[in-house]
Amino acid sequence: MHVFSRPRFTLLRRATARVSAAAGTVALAAALASGGALAVPATARAQDLTGAGSTFAYPLYSRWAADYAAKAGVRVNYQSIGSGGGIRQLSEQTVDFGATDAPMTPAEMAAAKGGPILHVPVAMGAVLPVYNLPGVTQQLHFTGEVLADIFLGKITKWNDPQLVSLNRGVRLPDTDILVIHRSDGSGTTYIWTDYLSTVSPAWKTTVGTGKDVKWPVGLGGKGNEGVAGQVKQTPGGIGYVELAYARQNKLPLPMIRNAAGQFVLPSPAGVTAAAAAVAKGLPANTDYRISIINAPGRDAYPISSMTWALIYTNQKDPAKGKKLLDFLRYGLTDGQQSAAQLDYAPLPPNLLTQLRKRLGTVTVAAR
Repeated sequence: MHVFSRPRFTLLRRATARVSAAAGTVALAAALASGGALAVPATARAQDLTGAGSTFAYPLYSRWAADYAAKAGVRVNYQSIGSGGGIRQLSEQTVDFGATDAPMTPAEMAAAKGGPILHVPVAMGAVLPVYNLPGVTQQLHFTGEVLADIFLGKITKWNDPQLVSLNRGVRLPDTDILVIHRSDGSGTTYIWTDYLSTVSPAWKTTVGTGKDVKWPVGLGGKGNEGVAGQVKQTPGGIGYVELAYARQNKLPLPMIRNAAGQFVLPSPAGVTAAAAAVAKGLPANTDYRISIINAPGRDAYPISSMTWALIYTNQKDPAKGKKLLDFLRYGLTDGQQSAAQLDYAPLPPNLLTQLRKRLGTVTVAAR
């Protein structure tokens, strides 16, 4: 265990429509991404909650926002701008909560203008390689080492001997591999590069882990949706996205070799298996900035991660502070059912109990 985000598709469009109906006019994500504050009228700002960040978790926050608006009458405007943007916006205090798939670094936390920050895991998910190989209908198998060599530009053809040996009986074409990666600061990239760094010494020493890295090869796409869209439109393409985006785009799901040597499908059950041992061993004073990448276990899916909401531990606006904590409590109770419906893995019960207690340590200013 070690410490440490367009076009919308059917699920996302429906979720966005529901949120928009509940929230009314929202600020453009581009304004957030460029560092600007949300353009919400002052009268609405006192009533609404604003969040920004992870595209990995966008379907989940969209569902929660719509359902919570119907339940509690509180509007939650969430902008899918990438984990890096979410960290930046929370640090500048232009949103009420950030969302990230990459835990903040000590330097990022120290630079936040609102004081100490609490990382609140809200769900877990799988990141996977997605590819477009016309005519290949069989499910492909990958190892971490082979994926690293593809993204390093060392494996450049789909019929490379390493791929052929992993996929016996599959007629792989003599087609160029076209790598597609994220172009924005991204928690999904953090998860992907953390995995590649864990399984490939060559990747660790030449590229490393981060929300935004210097890619050896490939083209960039904005957001999970941008990468999924480019792969879908690019024969020979390969990229990496969160599971819900792969399913929505009907991209094939590959088998990935885990730390136990088993080939497993990306699935909520595999993510839960990866998190099980880690969750049981958390100390009482954990800050929840933990990795479940390449976890042990026969059934564990190796490219698994938590996704976090980021909040200040001292809430200076009494009305918003109370509503923010209520919204997160909803996410850690009823909202976990939505997580399962959207291809996320719900958090383990023992961890949910810890988190609800930890929210009780957040202070809200008196009126």
